[in-house]
Amino acid sequence: MAALESALQAWRLLLGPARVLTAAADLAPYMASTSANPVAALAVLRPLTHGEVVAVVRSAGEFDIPLYPLSTGRNWGYGDACPSGEGQVIVDLGGMNRILASDADLAYAVIEPGVTQAQLAAYLAEQHLPLWMDCTGAGPDTSLLGNILERGFGHTPYGNRMLHIAGMRIVLASGETLETGFGHFPHASASYLYPYGVGPWLDGLFTQSNFGIVTSLGLWLMPQSQTVSHLVASVASQDGIAAVVDALRPLRLDGTLRSIVHIGNDLRVLSGGMVFPAAQVPQGPPLPAALRTRLCAKAGIGAWTVSAALYGRPAQVADARRALRGAIGKQARLRFIDDRALALGAGAARLLHLAGLGGRLAAQVELGRSLLNMNRGTPDGRFLAGAYWRRRGGLPPGFPRDANPARDGCGMMWLAPVLPMRGRELMRVHALAEAVFARHGFDLFETFSMINERTLGGILTVCFDREDASETARARQCYDAAFERLLAEGYIPYRVGPQSMAALDNGYDSYWTTVARIKAALDPQQILAPGRYQTR
Repeated sequence: MAALESALQAWRLLLGPARVLTAAADLAPYMASTSANPVAALAVLRPLTHGEVVAVVRSAGEFDIPLYPLSTGRNWGYGDACPSGEGQVIVDLGGMNRILASDADLAYAVIEPGVTQAQLAAYLAEQHLPLWMDCTGAGPDTSLLGNILERGFGHTPYGNRMLHIAGMRIVLASGETLETGFGHFPHASASYLYPYGVGPWLDGLFTQSNFGIVTSLGLWLMPQSQTVSHLVASVASQDGIAAVVDALRPLRLDGTLRSIVHIGNDLRVLSGGMVFPAAQVPQGPPLPAALRTRLCAKAGIGAWTVSAALYGRPAQVADARRALRGAIGKQARLRFIDDRALALGAGAARLLHLAGLGGRLAAQVELGRSLLNMNRGTPDGRFLAGAYWRRRGGLPPGFPRDANPARDGCGMMWLAPVLPMRGRELMRVHALAEAVFARHGFDLFETFSMINERTLGGILTVCFDREDASETARARQCYDAAFERLLAEGYIPYRVGPQSMAALDNGYDSYWTTVARIKAALDPQQILAPGRYQTR
């Protein structure tokens, strides 16, 4: 392909040969995927500055070579680092990892795509800034900006991340630079403080789209709270969660519960502390019901576990605890975790250890400490453990340090339906998915998160053994069947991987036609990530 060779030569002159990757060994890590259909890139480019991204994009237009930008390539369960289609060149922005500015008074930072959760958390600590960032359970090495552009969510009161950004800097397919909000005005004083600017609000166009490459944005940070307390509530029965959701909804609406509330089923919780017991179930999933019951009893968990954080002054947190006890105290077993409780638990674990006991308590203290750290913006890779459920060999040595489910051979695909925050809706989605998963022979891992005051965002996981071709094929069939069924019943995903983007188009309305018109206006050559959230 003469055009590609000419483009590669131009990019080598621009970036240097070391930042233009074409060897199979260099491209292989980008093909690693937790999903069932990895896609190869033609090459990988590694720009380090906004100006280099501009030059790369202009060269791509000149040689008519499509580009696929990524931040750090850790989009687990939704395509990882794979391009949206064949014949694309990856633009890896991971080297653009500068924290360009921060403001302690107004509580924000300006970050590039390669800034990771661990990096920003460390920066805030080193600079002694009294601020916390919101973080997800995807691991310390994941990109903040990448998750935001996928409209991901975390744990804290700032967990609905798209509501806490302002001021994007974007490279368009033409090579032009677009500054959103007030950023395009010289000397604008509120570029990172007021997202809307004046005129049409454009920021949303550059999330879950292929309209431009975002090279920086302003991320709002949370002032450190005087008190943090973590709620863990266990619901014994499968259908008991419906009443709990309905009881928690008013507390989410009135602001008593400010954080994202996560509701995980028993398998989701079990997978955080173990992998599939292949020795006991050599035939593979699903787990036999009796064994599943025994494992839950041993772990001391019910059918569902509710997890949330309370923030504020001591009196505010105490009031929220009382409200939660009154709302769900009869339907669930409640535990509140804070620094004092952890200190007492750690002391008790040490005493029990001297008597040859205390292992389970020590593990619970460690988990509680990780949860509190997450609530304070310190990421923890231990919450990636569930991705390794069907991995042969289980968790890798040193886990969670440097955890990478795609590289480590994990198999998982995520379905992400959004549903009204009603208990009966959760049970309906559960029933629909459970039937499909059972038919295909997979365990159903479920988390439902109160991502705002009125909706639940589901994460339903198909975990499979990627080394087993038959199981991998069944996993894809299970995913496709569940995706189709949920979509048909009105439970639309908030986020998808490349394999599902075409299926989002129902063909009956003007939405995707409008998206296509915007794409044609901004990128008539289809240079940027063709096929990404694009169906026509």
